[in-house]
Amino acid sequence: MASTAHTLQNILSAPFADTKTKDLARDTLDPKDTRSGGFITNQHGVRVTETQNWLKATDGTHAAPFLVEDVNAMEKIQHFDHERIPERVVHARGNAAHGHFKVFDDRASKYTFARVLTDASRTTPTFVRFSTVQGPRGSADSVRDVRGFATKFYTQEGNWDIVGNNMPVFFIQDAIQFPDFVHAVKPEPHNEVPTGGSAHNNFWDFFNLEKSTSHMVMWAMSDRGIPRSLRMMEGFGVNTYTLVNAKDELFYVKFHWMPELGVHSMVWDEALKVCGQDPDFHRKDLDEAIEKGFPPKWTFGIQAIPAAKKDDFDFDIEDSTKLWPKELVPVEPIGEMVLDRVVDEYFTEVEQVAFCTSHVVPGIGFSNDPLLQGRNFSYLDTQLSRLGPNWEELPINRPVCPVMNNLRDGSRRHKITKSKVNYWPNRFEESPPAAEAVKDNAYSAHKEILGGGKTLFKSTERGVKFKEYLSQAQLFYNSLSPYEKAHVQAATGFELSQCNDPLVYERAIPRINEIDHELAKIVAEKIGAPLPSGPSAANHGKTSQGLSQTDVPYDPTIKTRKIAILIADGFDAGAVIALQKAFSTAGAFPVLIGTSRKPLAGADGQTLMTGAHLEGARSTLFDAVLIAPGAKSVETLSKSGRAIHWVREAFGHCKTIGALGEGISLLRDAAILPSVQYAAVGSNDVVNSYGVVTVGSWGAVSGVIQEAIQIGKGDKGFLGQFATELSNHRNWQRESDGLTQMVAY
Repeated sequence: MASTAHTLQNILSAPFADTKTKDLARDTLDPKDTRSGGFITNQHGVRVTETQNWLKATDGTHAAPFLVEDVNAMEKIQHFDHERIPERVVHARGNAAHGHFKVFDDRASKYTFARVLTDASRTTPTFVRFSTVQGPRGSADSVRDVRGFATKFYTQEGNWDIVGNNMPVFFIQDAIQFPDFVHAVKPEPHNEVPTGGSAHNNFWDFFNLEKSTSHMVMWAMSDRGIPRSLRMMEGFGVNTYTLVNAKDELFYVKFHWMPELGVHSMVWDEALKVCGQDPDFHRKDLDEAIEKGFPPKWTFGIQAIPAAKKDDFDFDIEDSTKLWPKELVPVEPIGEMVLDRVVDEYFTEVEQVAFCTSHVVPGIGFSNDPLLQGRNFSYLDTQLSRLGPNWEELPINRPVCPVMNNLRDGSRRHKITKSKVNYWPNRFEESPPAAEAVKDNAYSAHKEILGGGKTLFKSTERGVKFKEYLSQAQLFYNSLSPYEKAHVQAATGFELSQCNDPLVYERAIPRINEIDHELAKIVAEKIGAPLPSGPSAANHGKTSQGLSQTDVPYDPTIKTRKIAILIADGFDAGAVIALQKAFSTAGAFPVLIGTSRKPLAGADGQTLMTGAHLEGARSTLFDAVLIAPGAKSVETLSKSGRAIHWVREAFGHCKTIGALGEGISLLRDAAILPSVQYAAVGSNDVVNSYGVVTVGSWGAVSGVIQEAIQIGKGDKGFLGQFATELSNHRNWQRESDGLTQMVAY
């Protein structure tokens, strides 16, 4: 993985030298550190002269037996043999980045005395790990899956972990179902297939038989399951937690991360291809944005419900298969997180970081959410299994605040504790418990009245409201835009078409029919299952804010959007250079794609280096495709089947396409895009047709190229319209009007 090199010196002198960065510097090694003389050493610090040939009893001519005496060779091999640790059962494949969190003000103090959420003078270091759920470490990034969004806050009161996802609900209600759900979604036990996806018999069999999955499966089949970028995902805490304020008043809370760049996704054909073309697409995208100076940002918000209103809703607020509709419980923005530093070493940071839902700080507590209650046990137990009892002493996991307790010894213990006692109470009154939660800023469980004062009894029964499983599945589907519904229909049809057991895919239709009759009919037709005669459950017809990706607010921008500019020898160098500068100034990432990855000559003899060649990259890896002007260049590209495929594929994926001057002929005469209108070559006209933006001549653009690109402000110029289309992410009208189905790509 690409990463920015950090020496001990530049870490400590960095502009944002936060407490966690300084803490990690104690364990950060730099091969350039002159204290070792620049030479390689063994593990006990002795310089060695040979690392490539084992010591042998040799005559100098023939192969010879190895000598056990070569302890350095044995050390090298033995350490290599033990480099791997147990892989996570779920969320195995991930990437991460360092950042910081800061609240806007103390507006959350009415809910909590947690200083990380109320002290605006603080900047709290964070570490976020994004992940897929189903696949192993070696699976691809762009599979259809839930994405993990786990955040570790290194607060002055201890570590706080929000172990969330990019979807606000989950498949199950009770943690005891975790083994069953995970076994069902994972590769099937008889053949270890499929890797990284839920399109198989066992997952859909579980859906058919476990009613609580209804809501979450709709989210997983939606565009949320194939995000364009980790930077363009919402994050949700999923579970219901509690907050306690200085007056000892209790509130129930949900946590939200809202991305600055909005919520955007791939299309399914694109996601499938990226799996093979660049399986590390999301990892590299995150690192590239940070290293180029565009750190991703999220607004942090909370939904809070006073304890007295806990039962005022038609759903149980502690049910993790239910969300809290924003029109009933608004999200209150209280802070912002920025991820601005990539990791230095993948294993010691991304692989060894460990999160626990049970890690909270004073002012934050647990609800009776039955999924959370079990996660609190399971996650801690998992870390003990993967990393040992002293896993919280690993650099990436250790708090930045003092840690003092009577837990001692165990494998891989690092701390040395100077004391004659290791228990409490003790005769020295050493390390006593804090007296008061608020005064001493310490954790204390809130004295909640369980059961509303009713008699409690032992039972495995779930609450009455937990048994209702359809209303929010319908709410989510009803709230989607028409094209998003079409994508759910296609995704569900695809997944069930991979199921070869009729008992599974035929049973799925009645289950889907409970959610939406039209959805069930369309999917049944796709997979060859019996069509339902009518709806099996009434759809309440309600919708909710923020469930459709089109309903997630963001400021239109083209920052970090990747624009492929297609060129061949004979391109208009002046135009290309000016376009590169204009897009870069607006924060986009223009990349020259040529017939070869080497300097290509413009019509005026000036050469430019390409970033990739037509066969070495694909349109799937970019957000927009632009055909540069230049008669000879366009003539060459028009005879290239791959160049034509680039354009047609981008068109099929509803991406922004642009062409200037002679470049229009490639779109019009070679790619032959259906129903698209173009500017007349040589004219000053600018035409925007289905997100295909063309201008008849470079001269019409060159006069205003120095001006800042205007997005969504009625700019009728080529750059303004191209950027506005790009900021919209896709032109879904192409798909709605059936044009994407008319192009082979």
